[in-house]
Amino acid sequence: MADQTQLDKTKAKNKRVLFSCVFVVGAMVGLSYASVPLYKLFCQVTGFGGTTQVATEAPVEVSEKTIKIRFNADVNSGLNWQFKPEQREITVRLGEDNLAYYMAENMALTPITGQATYNVTPLKAGQYFSKIACFCFDEQTLAPGQRVDMPVSFYVDPAIAEDINTQDVKTITLSYTFFKADVSVEAAGRENNQGG
Repeated sequence: MADQTQLDKTKAKNKRVLFSCVFVVGAMVGLSYASVPLYKLFCQVTGFGGTTQVATEAPVEVSEKTIKIRFNADVNSGLNWQFKPEQREITVRLGEDNLAYYMAENMALTPITGQATYNVTPLKAGQYFSKIACFCFDEQTLAPGQRVDMPVSFYVDPAIAEDINTQDVKTITLSYTFFKADVSVEAAGRENNQGG
C-alpha cells in the first residue's frame, strides 16, 4: 500500500513537471512570435535604435535654437531604382515644421513597388525627431522610367535641447533605405500573365 501511495505521488510530480515544461515551451514560442511587434512598439515609444516618432502636427512653440539635419539615401541591390535626397543638409529651428524632398526613379522596364525603412543618427536623437507625413509610411509603386519627388514633413522636438543626454547633438542624419516590397506590382503582373 505504501508503495502505491509513493508511486501515485511520483506520478503526480511527473505530471506537474510535464505541464510546467509544456507551459514554459508554449510561452517561449508565444513570446518569440510577439517579440517583433513588441520590439517595434518599444522602439517607436522610446526612439531606441534611432526610430523616429510619428506626429499629427508640429508643436505650437518654435524655439530660436537650431540644429542641422543631414539627409542620406540608399537602395537595396534588389531594387532597380535611383534614390537620393534633393538637399544634402538644412538647418532648422527646434519645433518648426520642415519639408524635405527625396527623388526616386524606377530604372526597370516594369513597374516596381518599394518600401522605405528609416532611422536617425545619433540614435539618441530618435525620440525627438518626429515625422508628420512621409513617403516611408506606405509602399511606393513607380512605373517604368517614372521619376517622382517624395516629401517628408518633420520637426525636431525642442525638448532635445533640455535633455542632458542630447545637449551635445548638433547634427541629426535622417537615413532611408528603399527595398523591393514583398508583393511587387511586377511580381503580380507575372502571376497574372501565366497561362493555365
